[in-house]
Parts: sequence; C-alpha cells; structure tokens
Amino acid sequence: MSDPIAYERDGDVAVLTINNPPVNALSQAVRQGLMTRMDQAEGDAGVKAVVIVGEGRAFIAGADITEFGKPPMEPSLPDVIDRIEASPLIVVAAMHGVSLGGGLEVALGCHYRIAVPSARIGLPEVHLGLIPGAGGTQRLPRVAGVQAAIDMATTGRHVKADEAHKMGAIDVVQDGDPTELGIAYAQKLLDDGAARRPVSEMPAPEGIDWDATYDAVLARGRGQIAPAKAVRAVQASVEKPFAEGLLAERDIFIELMNTDQRKGMIHAFFSEHAVSNLPELKGVDPRAVDHIGVIGGGTMGAGIATAALLSGLQVTMLEMSSEAGEAARGRIGGNLAGALKRGKISQAQHDAIMDKALQVSTDYAALSDVDLVIEAVFEDMAVKKQVFTKLDDVCKQGAILASNTSYLDVNEIAACTKRPEDVIGLHFFSPAHVMKLLEVVVPDKTAIDVVATGFALGKRLNKISVRAGVCDGFIGNRILSTYRQAADQMVMQGASPYDIDAALEAFGFAMGPFAVADLAGLDIGWAVRKRKRAEGTMPDGATYADKMCEAGNFGQKTGKGYYDYAAGAKARVPNPDVMPLIEEDRAGTPQRTFTADDIVRYYMAAMVNESAKVVGEGIARRPLDVDMTLLFGYGFPRYRGGPLKWADIVGLDDLLGDIKSYAETNPEFWAPAPLLEQLVAEGKTFDSLNS
Repeated sequence: MSDPIAYERDGDVAVLTINNPPVNALSQAVRQGLMTRMDQAEGDAGVKAVVIVGEGRAFIAGADITEFGKPPMEPSLPDVIDRIEASPLIVVAAMHGVSLGGGLEVALGCHYRIAVPSARIGLPEVHLGLIPGAGGTQRLPRVAGVQAAIDMATTGRHVKADEAHKMGAIDVVQDGDPTELGIAYAQKLLDDGAARRPVSEMPAPEGIDWDATYDAVLARGRGQIAPAKAVRAVQASVEKPFAEGLLAERDIFIELMNTDQRKGMIHAFFSEHAVSNLPELKGVDPRAVDHIGVIGGGTMGAGIATAALLSGLQVTMLEMSSEAGEAARGRIGGNLAGALKRGKISQAQHDAIMDKALQVSTDYAALSDVDLVIEAVFEDMAVKKQVFTKLDDVCKQGAILASNTSYLDVNEIAACTKRPEDVIGLHFFSPAHVMKLLEVVVPDKTAIDVVATGFALGKRLNKISVRAGVCDGFIGNRILSTYRQAADQMVMQGASPYDIDAALEAFGFAMGPFAVADLAGLDIGWAVRKRKRAEGTMPDGATYADKMCEAGNFGQKTGKGYYDYAAGAKARVPNPDVMPLIEEDRAGTPQRTFTADDIVRYYMAAMVNESAKVVGEGIARRPLDVDMTLLFGYGFPRYRGGPLKWADIVGLDDLLGDIKSYAETNPEFWAPAPLLEQLVAEGKTFDSLNS
C-alpha cells in the first residue's frame, strides 16, 4: 500500500493528503501517518501552517470498520487529535464529501475549518450504540453550542455545509478544489496574522436543563441508551474543565462498548451491508430495467410506483377503470407532493414525473414494452393467476413478471405462465415508498439473472433486499404469523392486548402487535384466516378477532379496532367492545398472570423458534437475513440487533429451556426448532452461521 498520508509543500503551507480509499477511514496506518506528517511539518523550516485534506470522495468518513472488535492499536485517535491541536503551527481542515464520526473529530482538532458547499458532517456513533469517543462531545459544543451538539450526537444525522457554517462548526464554505481552498485559506490566515485557535481553549458553552433533556432523549429512543448518554457527555463539556470532560466522555464511551445494545447495533450495521451480498450473484449481470409496469393502484401499488418514479424509472400504472386510474394517479401525486415538501425532489422534477414519467392505462397492451411488471392486486390466488396469464400474453420476451404477494405460493403463480424462469416475488412493505424492506422471493425455476435483477432493482429503490424462499408468508409474514399466535395465546391465558402492546413497546418496538394490526387493517388477517380455514390449515382457536371484523371494525381506517381512534391515530384508547369478546373466548381456559417480562419472553421465544425453523429449512439462507427482515419490515428495535442476535445475547440454552416448558401445554405450536436444538447441543450461536 502507498503512504496513506502524502506530504507536499506550497510556500509556507504544508499539505497533508489522506489517501486511504474508498473513504479515507481512520485506520492505524492513517492515524500513525498523521502523527508522522505533523512531526515532519513542524520540522520543515519555514512551514507556518498545515492543511489536512482528503483524497477521493471524502475528507474522512470515520473509523476503519475492519478494526471493529479487534484489540486497539496505537496511536489512539484521541492522541492523534490532541497532537494535531497542540501543534504550534496553524492547522486547517479542508473538507469535502463526508466528515463523519472520527473524521469530524479530526476536523475539530484543527484550528480552522473550510468546506465546499456539498460537504456534510455528522456524529453517527449513536447508530453503533456508542457516543463519540475522541472529543466530539467536548469540542463540538464549544464551536456550535449545546443544542446543536446534542442534536447531532443523539440523532447521528448528517448536516450540510451551509447549516454547519451557521452553527459555527465550519468557518468558511466556498466552492472549489478542497486542496486549493485549504492552501488559500491557510495563507490568508497567515497574511492576516491570525493566531492558533484550539477548540479546547475556547470557553465552555452555556448549560441547559440537563435532566429534562436527558429524559426527553431517553423517551425518544424507546429504550436505546446511547443517545441519552450522549446528553451526559455534552453536559460534561459545560460543567467540567476540558481535560476532565474528555475523561468523562471516554468513560461513557467505554461503558457503552460493553453493553448488549452496542453488540446489537454493530450486528445490525454489518448485516445491513451483508444481507444483499449473495455469493450466487457474483458475476451475474442483471437485466436492464428502465420502464416498469405496476398493476393495481391502491395504497401498495401507488407506493411501489412512487418509489420507482423517485428513482428515475418510467412507470406505467394499470387499473381496471378510468376512475380507478385517476384515483391511483391522485395517490401517487399525493406521495410525490410529500417528497416535494420534504425537499427530496424539486418542483421541476415533480412536474416531469407527473407529466412524462408516469402513465396510467386501463389496457394490458400498455405493458407490452415494459422491462419488469409488478402485480399488486388483491391477495387471492385466482385473481393473481388471471393477471399473470394476461401478462404472459402481452409482455415482451425477457420481461420480468413479479408478484407483490404477501403470502401466496409464487411457484403456483409462475406455473400458470409459459415463462416460469422470468417470474419472481418482490414483496414490498407498505407504504412502499417509505418502508425499506424488500423480500426478493425466489421460486424454484427462476433464472439467476432475474434474481440479480430483483436485487439490482431493490438497490436502485434504496431498499434493504433480503432473499427469501417460497413458503406461506416467506420470511417475515411467516414469523409474524407465529408470534402473533403467541400473543393470541397470551390473551386467551389472561393477558390483555393492551398489556402485551405496552410490554413490547417498552422492549423497543415502535408499536405492539395489536396496534400494528389496527394500522395494517384487521381485514388482512381476517382474509388469511378465512383462506386457511378453507384449506383446512387453520387451527381451532379464538374467534373474537373475526367478530370484530364482522362488526366492521378493521382498525385505524374504520376508526375502531383493538383501539378507538375517535381522537386521532396517535390518541389511541382501548376499544371497550374488545375485552367482552375476549372474555367469551376465554371460557374454560386456565388463566394466569403475565408480568411485562413474561410477555416479552413468551413473545420472543415464539419469534426465535419460528425464525430458527425458517433458517433451518432454507427459507432464509442465514440468520442475519431474518434479523434484517424483522428490523426493516416489522419494527424490531435496531439496538437489539434482530431476533436471532437477541437470542444469542440472552443465551440459546435458556431460551430452548423456556420453549420446552411452554411445549408442555401446547406441544404442537411449541415444537422446538431442530436448528435451535442443534446449536445448543454444539455450543454454537446463530451468528456462527452468518460467516
């Protein structure tokens, strides 16, 4: 490898260029190189200023992830930053691209900062279950103020250069080549007789109501502790001398390094990047996709169309009538108006999409030239087969025929066409232009380049794409069906839906299962239950949920479900009609008391057991595929890593013991997953199957 820090001189200015592709991560070699080059600059006669700049597309994107989990290597980043800040020379950071985490901390260790307009800064450590550990919570408040520092450290959001300039984190924003800008700025500082300006010597900022802020951030994190701990670290920048503040920050950083939450967040970080990296797709070129068709313009179809349009694809929306087509256009227009309001697209882009990129038709012939078509019609096999038979007739050769089915057998759908190799499942989650998860469901006869195309499309749509095999519900909905059954069992045994929701929301879910059912629509589960009864695959059980639907209570969209939404979706209150229906179903069932911990353990045991079956059967190839599905599609708390990472952390042996104890009263439902039993017997973890 070439020297990661190049040294050049321009008159009185030494230029240190970081060259560690692709994003100049702070590897040990980079850290040591900065120390060595600072020594060189200070020993170079006539040098009065130093410019630190990044080669390529970033200043410094942060820590070197290849060093995660390994013993620390000298020099440490705090030592490097202290060394830069202590220099008798004027040190300027010339920033472009991203300066994140340790990258921003290095910039704050410099005496002055200049950035191009497209530059962004951030402290994303919270997404790893940590806080900044090299002075970020101590230096940033001194230049940007307490509120800005708390916002950045607790959310991890990226801040654009102009906003960073307004808050004081960047001194100058100017267009141009970063190296040339840095040299010119350093020379101007010298010409103006500017002094060194170490951030550590700046006065501490004004304090705030720390306890109230801590409590608010903790509540917003739904159980994640790192954001609230960041508040305490910023508090130290106000209340302690700088050196003591650094020690306080480091103590909190080390404390968080040893938490289960950090383990879960690190697992989520790596798994998010690994989940679509499939060995079978290496060297496989996807088919070209520029124009897609979407059949069905309801909430799901309109969301899929919106996601495609926002990614630059041409979309033909097919509906059954002109009235339905106009309604679909209206839904898409509403979605795009939201993107316009949030600054995701310009007015010109919005108008071009609505006027040119989107076409609405009632004729299947309009799909004759699309590269890929996604069916998003009613969840009924007969309807799906009718659609695919027509698509088989009108779509060009090589076009990919995709179903957005949530549960149905994609092999059976493919079999009704003359081109099963071109058929795939693309299961989006609603609203499809917002939710990140995409299950790429691979039937038996699907061509490998069609699979590659599914993943390429997911990447273009900015989705987290997970490969799934064919079974009822694939990965996510199959597991959902099981842990929902576990919740229903608890209801029959004495827990209320509201106890269960409260316990699981305290665990970290954004919403409990009964609130989620209300949001999705209770009629969806009702349709599944009716289908399974017709197939003879629905076990006997409670009927209260069916009775709710029979009364027309489908959740939020009808104003009532498990909760009453008369005061609005966020002001949910228990529906008083529900518990009497439950009491009728409970007759003759032994009752018990569930604590919040009991609820979480029972629910999670069911989730883990079914997840292990899904992996063991090959429906999911790896445990991390399950974890990412539950994280991005079902609201599983990210800081717990996913159900199978959570299981590893709490211990597989104890979980298996719980499952076997539950099986004493319901052996069929609680049959232990063979894979789980195997891992316990061999003393292994789910994570051992991810590599």
